[in-house]
Amino acid sequence: MTVAGLADRYVDTVAALDPVAATFEGVPGHETELTDYSPDGIAARITHDRATRAELATAHPQTDAERIGAVALERHLDTALDLADADEDLRPLRVIASPVTSIVMCFDLMERATAADWAQIAARVGAVPAALDGLVASLREGMRRGVTAAGRQAFACARQAETFAGSTPGTIPYFAGLVEEMAGAGVDEPALRSDLEQAAARATDAYVALGRFLVDEYLPGTDAPDGVGPERYRRWARAFTGTVLDLEETYEWGWEELYRIEAAMAAVGERIVPGEPVGAVIEHLELDSSRTVEGEDALLGWLQDLIDRTTDALDGVHFDIPPEIRRCEAMIAPPGGAAAMYYTGPSEDLSRPGRTWYPTLGRTTFPLWGEVSICYHEAVPGHHLQVATVRTQRDRLNRFQRTIGWNSGHGEGWALYAERLMGELGFLEDPAYELGMLRAQAMRAVRVVVDIGLHLSLPIPHSEPEHGGETWTPELALPFVIGRSHFPEDFMASEVDRYLGLPGQAISYKVGERVWLRARDAARARVGDSFDLKSFHRRALELGSMGLDQLEDELARI
Repeated sequence: MTVAGLADRYVDTVAALDPVAATFEGVPGHETELTDYSPDGIAARITHDRATRAELATAHPQTDAERIGAVALERHLDTALDLADADEDLRPLRVIASPVTSIVMCFDLMERATAADWAQIAARVGAVPAALDGLVASLREGMRRGVTAAGRQAFACARQAETFAGSTPGTIPYFAGLVEEMAGAGVDEPALRSDLEQAAARATDAYVALGRFLVDEYLPGTDAPDGVGPERYRRWARAFTGTVLDLEETYEWGWEELYRIEAAMAAVGERIVPGEPVGAVIEHLELDSSRTVEGEDALLGWLQDLIDRTTDALDGVHFDIPPEIRRCEAMIAPPGGAAAMYYTGPSEDLSRPGRTWYPTLGRTTFPLWGEVSICYHEAVPGHHLQVATVRTQRDRLNRFQRTIGWNSGHGEGWALYAERLMGELGFLEDPAYELGMLRAQAMRAVRVVVDIGLHLSLPIPHSEPEHGGETWTPELALPFVIGRSHFPEDFMASEVDRYLGLPGQAISYKVGERVWLRARDAARARVGDSFDLKSFHRRALELGSMGLDQLEDELARI
């Protein structure tokens, strides 16, 4: 079995065992199914990973491309099995990236054009109760073993379940919304509509039951602390970054980065409103009607125009963007998920475009000064260029690399690097947009400080004017992240819950960017005046996603 053949077979089986992941990655064939989140379903996925890892150990790559693909798959499997051995699959409750939200989000990625599309949606909606029953079974098994998520995460998931069930004021049941959407799509199929209505009612009831279980049974049965401690944190940080970090050094570096960025923000703020502190400059920009749009439609139009203009400006100059991936769609995220903007990649065959999703959080007025660099992060030259480019590399990358081989340190590191890169390329000439980029950088530095600090119970530096010398707690973290990131309070409240629920993921942005910048500097030093940035980026992106250790090794070869 070749490495490519093994990778193909691995993806086929992963898609069958995890149809939700298959939909996210655009792997076809399982559109009417949902993932089995029960203990048996978890065991089947672990067994598949172990068998693939054993078979991979006997493979003998024949080319450099095969070697790269084999190492990426090997390290992916090793970290997945490390998490499985620690029973992390039995406590998958978190404010983002949990089955509670993933089940709903996969419907947002399904086609809706034809009666056949809606028949697939109806069948999958019908599978929701069983999927949630399986999730509850695993949570109960975790409780039996003493392996539980923190109450904060269970509570957040209960609120999400209530939102999807339409129990939250101002919302309708998510699946009832699908019925309304089908009616508006002009699909005249009374029997199919009836099937969808009945399935939607059962799916809504299942989310109601999940919310009750979490509040009535799970929350009283968990005493897990918010912070996961050094052992679990190191395990998760390695999974998200693909490297073993010196966490104390990284924590100190996070503070240094925050101070550096705050100084840069003050300098840029002086160019916008001289003599005023950064907070006042930001308040001025938030209230500037010339930098604001009203309503979701206007926001979508602005985002789509920015994506399209940026793609046109970069293509052929700084990047060569394949025609089949030039389209990236701006979307409004449905309510119930986390507060951060996110990206979903194109399908494997590129028939479904890449999309950016913007959570409005009930707002109707949208200041734009800070959204420019975030759009660069999510679309072009950030996630969309990165992920969609990989989809096109059929001659270079195996199927695992083209689909499910995502690593957060690589991907989020690139996207954060892309924000900074756009400033270097002259696309942030408006100081307001530059301040927006720096604010985003500050928030990512705050993540490094707070994520490591909370989970490892580290002290705040004595040099800090507030709470210096005290140990991090969620109560100290919230005002700190609001004040030092300069992002809205509701967004940062969601962020603190996110850090506590997904340890090690929040640091992957700045840690990954650090590696990208270091690798670029090393490449420039190696080749001197002949260094070509466009060529470096092309060759780097064509490597596909991988952990940061492997990324730095491979970039040293180009």
